[in-house]
Amino acid sequence: MEWGLKNRMSRIIRPDTGRSVMLAVDHGYFLGPTSRLENPRKTIMPLAPYADAVMLTRGVLSSSVDPGIANSVVLRVSGGTSIVGEDLSNEGIITAMEDAVRMNASGVALSIFVGTKHERQTLLSLAQLVDEGHKVGMPVLAVTAVGKELGKKDARFLALCCRIAAEIGADIVKTYYCDEFEKVVEGCPVPIVVAGGTKIGEKEALELTHNAISKGAVGVDMGRNIWQSDHPVPMMKAVRSIVHEGSDAASAYEIFKKLSKPE
Repeated sequence: MEWGLKNRMSRIIRPDTGRSVMLAVDHGYFLGPTSRLENPRKTIMPLAPYADAVMLTRGVLSSSVDPGIANSVVLRVSGGTSIVGEDLSNEGIITAMEDAVRMNASGVALSIFVGTKHERQTLLSLAQLVDEGHKVGMPVLAVTAVGKELGKKDARFLALCCRIAAEIGADIVKTYYCDEFEKVVEGCPVPIVVAGGTKIGEKEALELTHNAISKGAVGVDMGRNIWQSDHPVPMMKAVRSIVHEGSDAASAYEIFKKLSKPE
């Protein structure tokens, strides 16, 4: 890697721990004003100090995030579809690399939809993004999105998605946790972060985080399991305790409960 790319990667994955806590707040690009993300500023700013990187769109970054934050930013640059549209997999690149550089992003993110009818176009978009990103020292994060017809998240399928993303040149891959997750990690030569997925209980989300880290993920990129919690900041701190401090799930849940108690 060239120095610029290494430096940007170090803003996403902490060099001292080799791990990352990412805050996903990019849901609005296809879901609109999601519950508890209706006002992006109110959701993001209290949580930003506890995230290594914030993943969001350029519109929310420019309108809802203070320029003085110390966090790195990963820009969501794929889209073009919505939840009411015909097919969420029919995505393209919606943000120019020049914008990502101008907005001082530490990385750019794009979804690939392996196994769907738009597999080829999303993989070619990833290749284009890698070409453009590496010219300017910009890391690329590939998100292994799962289409409606591919609801099954098993190790064999996710290993295929992650390996293809890495083969094309992605610097980081975001995917789902699954049984035999270590096989997904073994087959992917670049770092993997795990998506939080749909909202589950805090205890379960912390168990997911611990399992992912113990099976080889370098971190998590959580959204709804943070900001849809009734106590989002304590939840964020509990996740950090697992990722960066080596807490187990039970200890992290105790941290969450302690911090959630009214003073």
